Amino acid sequence: MPKLYEYFGISVYFYAGEHLPVHVHGRHGSEETVAEIITANGKIISIRYRKVANRRPLSGTARRHFVELVEAKAKEILQKWADVFVLSKPVKPEILTRRIK
Repeated sequence: MPKLYEYFGISVYFYAGEHLPVHVHGRHGSEETVAEIITANGKIISIRYRKVANRRPLSGTARRHFVELVEAKAKEILQKWADVFVLSKPVKPEILTRRIK
């Protein structure tokens, strides 16, 4: 379960053996939401957020921070996906202590 980021108490990671579309899980306490990054011809066309079965979705400030992070780091997340699942390279988690704007 490669961890990508930690941002205001939210852990953002891939599960091992993931599937398309490219997506990340954001967890804060017992809440969890998935962000799917939809691409076409190498360009990001949308980001969709969905619930995880048997988990409460992120809410309030945690959800806003997760959306903020994913939208700011979407291209980087795509590269990390390729590194982990295509090139089998490890990724080092980033701890972000300042707000992304």
